[in-house]
Formats: sequence, structure tokens, C-alpha cells
Amino acid sequence: MEKLTIGPDGQPRCRWCDAPPEFLDYHDKEWGFPVSEDIRLFEKLCLESFQSGLSWRTILNKRDNFRAAFAGFDYTRIAAFGDADRARLMSDTGIVRNKSKIDATINNAQRMCQLMEEEGSLSAFVWAFEPAPDALAEPQTTSTSAASHALAKELKKRGWKFLGPTTVFAFMQAMGLINDHAKGCVIRDKAAQARQKFARPTG
Repeated sequence: MEKLTIGPDGQPRCRWCDAPPEFLDYHDKEWGFPVSEDIRLFEKLCLESFQSGLSWRTILNKRDNFRAAFAGFDYTRIAAFGDADRARLMSDTGIVRNKSKIDATINNAQRMCQLMEEEGSLSAFVWAFEPAPDALAEPQTTSTSAASHALAKELKKRGWKFLGPTTVFAFMQAMGLINDHAKGCVIRDKAAQARQKFARPTG
């Protein structure tokens, strides 16, 4: 039970969702469920970059502000951001005003445009790194994996920034490339069922 907590409905859940109240809805409806939409995947990569060194609660509470500031994470629009946009973002108190991370997001949008031309979709690209079931560690026992190292290495090779193996592993957890809900968590089976029904993108 050390990885579990009892939710308001009396059902066991991952312990991490027991602290801030906003975590419960995120845990139950988003975290670990497979995602194929390119914009959502790109958004999550960007938000995980901003989260580096901070708490996810900070980013989650500012997520709507990030979406407004970064054009709904439309990578084609972000890729065209210039000095005026950088100045606007640095003065936006609703987001994390970190120049390096803002610059990395603009850079990554440009790299995203290139990836779309070369691979057809971000979805097919990242899902190609989905690990085999027998390669998975016990849920919530690690912060990196062979798959997250491989994906981070490939992104770095393509010029993406602020996406190391730990950040990429958090992305893979959240976007359902692995089911890292604790054993016994009431949502684990729901995430597993969603992954079973999920049509893996192929490009």
C-alpha cells in the first residue's frame, strides 16, 4: 500500500495524486491514457521542459496560461515567434518566465516542423519508442528507462532541447506510452484497457 492512497470515493489510487486537489482529476482522466494527437504530444513535451526543476503542480495550474501564451501549442505558429514574442512571453506572469526554456520551446517548434516533414507525424515517431511489456520496470520504481534514453537521444540528435531521459520518461508516463499507475490503483486497469484499444499510429 506504500504507493497507494484511498481516494474520496474510497477507491485506491497512486499516492502522488493525494496531495494537491487538482491532481486527482489529472490522475483519473489524463495520466497514463494513450494519446495520438500531435498537438497534445507536442504540448506535453513543451510543458515537461518547463517543469524541469519545478513541480508539476506549478505547470498544471498554469497550463491554460501556457496554452494562451503559446498559441494553443500550434507548432507552426510558435516556430515563427520572433523577438517581440520572446519579450511578450518574458513579461507574462501567467507562465514560467525562463528565457532558456522559452527559447527551447521556440526551437523545438521549429524542430517539430522538420520532424513532421520527415516523419509525417510526431505521434508515429514517439510511439515507435513504446517499450515492450517485458522491458518495463515495476510501476513507479524508476525515473528513466532504456526507451526514454533512446527517445531523448534521438530528439537531441534532431536538435530538440531541454528533453533529457528523465523529462522524456515523465512524458511517456503521462501520454500512455507506458502504464505506470501503481498496482492496485483503480485507474490502472482503465489505462490498460485504453492502451489495449488504442490504435498505434504508423505515420
